[in-house]
Amino acid sequence: MENLDRIGPVLVMFLAAGLVLVLDLLPPRSNKRVLAEVGLVGVVLSALWTAALLIRETGGSPTDLAFAGTVIVDNFTLFFYFLFPAITGFVILGSLDYLDQMADRAAEYFALLLAITGGAMLLAASNDLILIFIALELQSVSQYVLAGFLRDSRSSEAGLKYLLLGATSVAVMLYGMALLYGLSGSTALPDIAAALRTASDGQKAAYLAAAGALAVGFGFKMAIVPFQMWAPDVYQGAPTPVTAYLSVGSKAAGFAITLRMFYGTLGADSIAGDWANMFALMAALSMTAGNVLALQQSNIKRLFGYSSIAQAGNFLVGVAAIASAGGRFTVSSSAVLFFILAYTFTNLGAFFAILAISNRIRSDRIADYAGMWKRAPLLALVLAFCLVSLTGLPPTAGFWAKLYVFNAALRADMVWLVVIGVINTLVSAYYYLGIVRSMFFTDPRVESPVQPTVSLSLSMAVATLGVLAIGLLPGPLLNVAERAATVFAR
Repeated sequence: MENLDRIGPVLVMFLAAGLVLVLDLLPPRSNKRVLAEVGLVGVVLSALWTAALLIRETGGSPTDLAFAGTVIVDNFTLFFYFLFPAITGFVILGSLDYLDQMADRAAEYFALLLAITGGAMLLAASNDLILIFIALELQSVSQYVLAGFLRDSRSSEAGLKYLLLGATSVAVMLYGMALLYGLSGSTALPDIAAALRTASDGQKAAYLAAAGALAVGFGFKMAIVPFQMWAPDVYQGAPTPVTAYLSVGSKAAGFAITLRMFYGTLGADSIAGDWANMFALMAALSMTAGNVLALQQSNIKRLFGYSSIAQAGNFLVGVAAIASAGGRFTVSSSAVLFFILAYTFTNLGAFFAILAISNRIRSDRIADYAGMWKRAPLLALVLAFCLVSLTGLPPTAGFWAKLYVFNAALRADMVWLVVIGVINTLVSAYYYLGIVRSMFFTDPRVESPVQPTVSLSLSMAVATLGVLAIGLLPGPLLNVAERAATVFAR
């Protein structure tokens, strides 16, 4: 029972997914909103269980192991135990405006969304290569299905591309895992870390090769160059609520396991500098390619696909920022965690505004957002504010997020990477603020008003207030990120 208690928040998500499917089978078939409510109850119960674990962690040992050490529950795990259900709760609320387009498949939609969340939470708690693979695939397969959920030509294409590229990246990742097992004789992350510390020079080269293979699988989840090919097509073809989840949930899961694996397991001084340089190069390429390609887009979801690649590059600046001895891992990893929090609020707020607008005007073309200030003042303000945050301007969460990761890079003497980041911030301002200019300073093509639903309005309000609150008072969430990152302190 103690073991089950450690993964209780994960089990709640899976049980909620199963309950949604059962309710849909029982006569009379539950209406779609009841199924969404069951999902929201699961999210709340999962968060409450996590809160109970947090209280016990505060009063006891900082780290608990379960299931023969394959699961680890520490501050880092609890951080994501809270984050992933919160993301899912937002997306479920935002999906209520999308139910009519799901036909009779709402139960499958909500069940898959909850299963993805459970997989992501399990991934953050994984302390063994086998469990990492299981959790990663549990999350990924559900995402492949949701990407093609609409069954039209564009959605089907998105799902197929996502599946094929995902399978390829996972195959490469498995080679890396097999190499780690061969080198260390164990699949447990602590055993691999211990073996690395005593490895010979030849073995260290093999560990670096394994790290490169792992970066392929994790890089696919994070949508970083050169593993980003799926992002624009999937963002454009998937249902908008699914795109919103992929833009934050999938990315957060990828960075969670990257931090756990590279900082916690492959963080030995002998190879850390090498994989840090690898991630620095990927960061520079992702920021540059994502922003340059975003300049050419006319579809707002596709633009956000390229934008997410550029934002992943910003995340990677923190991953690459191996600071000086002492708090080196804590500084850079806490910067990434804070960026994840800020990006979650910002991107969800933007996508909920896009969902509310696109569902009413039946278009994702940026040109059709012209004059939106006159048709939907509230939606235009929310979207504009979130776009300003994505640019990295004060007083928003995005400003502090970029400042924090760039500061970590400066402390790691990666000035060249910060310069590239600042230049790319200016490039991103062109297309982000170009949308704002179109909404506020261009005449609308149609005069009819656009009104969001109550559920979408609530989701946007919470997300926007989060962006503003973090922008004005970043201290509390900085403390949360730093506390979660202490597990990587040396």
